[in-house]
Amino acid sequence: MIRYSLDCAAGHRFESWFQSADAFDKLHAGGLVACAVCGGTDVSKGLMAPSVATDRPAPERPLSQPASPAERALADLRRRIETESDYVGLRFAQEARDMHEGLTPHRTIHGEARLDEAKKLIEEGVPIAPLPFPLGRKTN
Repeated sequence: MIRYSLDCAAGHRFESWFQSADAFDKLHAGGLVACAVCGGTDVSKGLMAPSVATDRPAPERPLSQPASPAERALADLRRRIETESDYVGLRFAQEARDMHEGLTPHRTIHGEARLDEAKKLIEEGVPIAPLPFPLGRKTN
């Protein structure tokens, strides 16, 4: 979105938002940009200064970095889990069950399971634990 300050031939000044600079040009060329005061279509772009925020202090740290000791501990735990275990995705319940029953070699895994699958694993005595953050998929 872009905001323009506009002037009409009758001397009225007003502002309007447009999807893009090209959108303004197309609407203006088609006579579809009209004065908000008198309705005249003889409209031109006025002078505008860019809107720049200067009163905000620069952040002390990038927002992507943990802010507190608890956030740092969670970030460290997440990195450790991602590097020291295998992501098995939606196969988590079956993989965990197979290892518990001795059908496949034991290894550290993480993945995703529906609530009913997780409850059933717990009832069967399969040692699992929920994680306090998403893993395996790219997150923002």
